Amino acid sequence: MTTTVQNPRALRRVDSPIGRLELVGDGEAVVALSIECRGRLPHDELPESSDAVLDRAAEQLDEYFAGSRRDFDVPVKLGGTTFQTSVWEELVDLEWGEVVTYGDLGRATGRATAGRAVGGAVGANPVPILVPCHRVLASDGRITGYSAGEGVATKAWLLEHEGIPFRLPSTREVETAVELALGLDEAAAESAA
Repeated sequence: MTTTVQNPRALRRVDSPIGRLELVGDGEAVVALSIECRGRLPHDELPESSDAVLDRAAEQLDEYFAGSRRDFDVPVKLGGTTFQTSVWEELVDLEWGEVVTYGDLGRATGRATAGRAVGGAVGANPVPILVPCHRVLASDGRITGYSAGEGVATKAWLLEHEGIPFRLPSTREVETAVELALGLDEAAAESAA
């Protein structure tokens, strides 16, 4: 997810194997982490003005990408709805290499049938990696969307980095998703041809 923060108090950029990262802080905690998408970050025009929390977060992210850190102990502030926060708190408890499904998260938060709402909460996570939303898979082990960086490619890199097995969607599954997103079904697509 790309999070723009109005008047960030502290800002730090970090180079990583998945692109530049941008950490935003409020002096006490990390409030946003964005992953470069198409060469852009939300606050590219602003100069860096780091603080101790962001410096520590940057160091821990460097260690994570080097493979020597498996969890983070920097403070984060998660501003969201009560439901979003409950989903993010479940994600924080996931260990390196551990995954859950959207259904698992729904059950853990008392909303077993709210798959779309869970997916929306996961996608709205303001601090990916630190709150490991990349560790959420479909019930059949497939990678589904990822709202940070370059999307599914970024999620696949992070999962592979942690040694997590996953399944990429088939070409037909991708075509079906595109049709659904465009409001098409096969009959409508055939009649349009």
